[in-house]
Amino acid sequence: MAIFKRKTAEAADTVPAAPDRRPICLALQGGGAHGAFQWGVLDRLLEDDRLDIRAVSGVSAGAMNGTALVSGLASGDGRAALDKLWREVNQSGGRNVFGDSAIWNAARTPNWIKESPFWRAGETLAMSMSPYEFNPLNHNPLKRVLQASVDFGAVQASDIRLFVAATAVRQAKARIFQTHEINADVLMASACLPHLFQAVEIDGEPYWDGGYLTNPPLWPLTGDDTPDDVLLITLNPMVRDETPKSAGDIVDRLNEIVFNAPLVAELRAVALAGELIEHGQLKGGGAGPYRHVRLHAIEADGWLSDLSLRSKFNTEWGFLNDLKARGRAAADDWLNACLGSVGRQSSVDLQARFG
Repeated sequence: MAIFKRKTAEAADTVPAAPDRRPICLALQGGGAHGAFQWGVLDRLLEDDRLDIRAVSGVSAGAMNGTALVSGLASGDGRAALDKLWREVNQSGGRNVFGDSAIWNAARTPNWIKESPFWRAGETLAMSMSPYEFNPLNHNPLKRVLQASVDFGAVQASDIRLFVAATAVRQAKARIFQTHEINADVLMASACLPHLFQAVEIDGEPYWDGGYLTNPPLWPLTGDDTPDDVLLITLNPMVRDETPKSAGDIVDRLNEIVFNAPLVAELRAVALAGELIEHGQLKGGGAGPYRHVRLHAIEADGWLSDLSLRSKFNTEWGFLNDLKARGRAAADDWLNACLGSVGRQSSVDLQARFG
């Protein structure tokens, strides 16, 4: 089950043999190492080459994927740029900073890390000490990853609109950084989990993970200078079939709900605006400032539902490539079922959920 009900494709929406490239916006949700699922989705979409990506919004891992994509497209190879990003996330040596535990992953149950007393001790430490105490030098390995894998000069000069969200700590507001502002500090701010890293200060304001207030931001993609079609790629499952009962499972589900809440609010607003336009209560199209947004989605539901919160910190190469493979399969499914709707109609039914 998923949040979006797919609309039935009309006969006219079958994909022609050699279609023109279709302009589209991407909205990329955050989710730690699960961002490798988006890597796979984007890799397959770029390989297919029937979409013309003109705007990207993102948070945290989604912001990093989006920025690497824009950087790569500037040099003519978005797929290589995304590969480079995730190899750097993996420390470029086939294993993560904690060493290669693949042998243990293969021999133990899927939740063996969650059941480990060392993991539980680490969770207790994170909840009882702030990063200003246990990381006073403010070491953040993400900065090296970004500097090694992204050409920020090419990003800032790109004609692809890029929007990255971060949460202003003191103001409790979402700040949207735009293409010409994007640098390593902005991406680190967008991905800053406050119980693990010190706030990232930009222009005198400290910032935390953008996913607390918008995940990902949709409203920057509704202006008159971006395509009408938006493809949302999520990382946090919306629907769970069972009620969590263990302490770890409860924390996992709360994390999903908290980081999905801003997205649900924006989707509700999009659905309401569409309904008001249809009933003539808002002026849309060329007659007014509002417009229909044709929404499409490649969801985490079903593809990532078997993974726990802890796996968002797993950067082993085998695991990242498994996520990439899942993303490619999800994108392939979407291309076969929904590409024909791009430029014509939404391929998901927001009214069924929010109307």
